[in-house]
Amino acid sequence: MEIKHTIMNFNYKQLTFVREYRGYSQTELASKIPGLSQSNLSKFEKGLGILSADVVKRIIDFLGFPEEFYNVKIGNNVDNAHYRRRSGISKKDRCHIDYSNKIIGYLVDEMSDSIEFPEMNLRFIDLEEGYTPESAAKFTRRYMGIPDSEPVKDICTLLEKYGVIIVEKDYDEDIFDGVSFTTDKGAFVLVLNKNFSNDHKRLTIAHELGHIIMHLSPNYPIPDYRDKENEAFRFAAEFLMPSESIKPSLRNLRLNYLAPLKEYWLTSMASIIRRAKELACIDENKYKYFYIELSRRGYTKHEPINVEIDEPSVFYEAYSLFKTELGYTMNDLSKAFKLPIDIIQDFCEKDKKMFRLKIVR
Repeated sequence: MEIKHTIMNFNYKQLTFVREYRGYSQTELASKIPGLSQSNLSKFEKGLGILSADVVKRIIDFLGFPEEFYNVKIGNNVDNAHYRRRSGISKKDRCHIDYSNKIIGYLVDEMSDSIEFPEMNLRFIDLEEGYTPESAAKFTRRYMGIPDSEPVKDICTLLEKYGVIIVEKDYDEDIFDGVSFTTDKGAFVLVLNKNFSNDHKRLTIAHELGHIIMHLSPNYPIPDYRDKENEAFRFAAEFLMPSESIKPSLRNLRLNYLAPLKEYWLTSMASIIRRAKELACIDENKYKYFYIELSRRGYTKHEPINVEIDEPSVFYEAYSLFKTELGYTMNDLSKAFKLPIDIIQDFCEKDKKMFRLKIVR
């Protein structure tokens, strides 16, 4: 006869969370745990069955997450997040990314009990009130004090100043660009794939900023008929390359103009070509010609000129403050965050130029 495990407030959904984050199917995990069958595990994860205390302990020990982690609830609205990913992503890869982002949101919320993050100070815009993604981008540039004729410099520091917490993560380039979401405690988080070129990262950040401003407001709903991805791309194009300022440079566009335009606007050559077509500065034939030339020269995979980008710092300084100002050891952090040490190190340890945060007294 099986005995229900006695962990107080054990959240069976967290077992699914940990199992899928570690990359095991139910069948694979069951094969690793003596006394566990796939059918019993399936029932348990659905809240329909029970497992003995011994079996649950073996599962917890094997997966390596502290027992206390199975008592917490993590939402973080990632189910409603805005992914920019390639088609064909496997369920296993998607689950790992989903749960990784949930852990990031969870870490931000846990840190916020002791660390004062920059206040969210962006202005949300409701497109149902007559705004367009382009007018939203123009307003945001003015709000941030960026002259129309200048590129967006220090984009990570800029967004962090306005309360967006940016975290870089090591993901496969073929499956993930970036994501933005709100945590359970209301923080705004942007997760960025660290493996892309700097101009690609800047586009991703601007794209996710568009999602935050137009689609993540807690004050108004977003109708289902809206094409959020298209709106975010339009926002990003106007935010990084304002139409009124860049349009004169795109008329009669030539290949040898692309490099200096990229160096100035800090955007890719491909983005500049798309912008020229969007603004009717080149026709379809010229657009195709440019892309054929980029491909012929190998620029569709690796463009010349590596534009500069600053690095995010807020999340990493918060972690540093726990270890320095608050005096936490790695074991202390593991107990405080209810996470394995390897997970904390994987997400948090990175040498960064530090932002200025304060301890909450």
